[in-house]
Amino acid sequence: MNLHITLLPLVSLLAGILVLLMPKLLHIIIGLYLIIIGLIGLFGGHIHLF
Repeated sequence: MNLHITLLPLVSLLAGILVLLMPKLLHIIIGLYLIIIGLIGLFGGHIHLF
């Protein structure tokens, strides 16, 4: 069985959980999320965890 987890959905899930748990970190989480999305866009989305 092959399990391919791409980075974008995992980052989205993590950001959503952190926003629910710690609302005061929202601006930091959004900033990091946008930076990660930008890096994925620059590298053509070919970044995979496994």
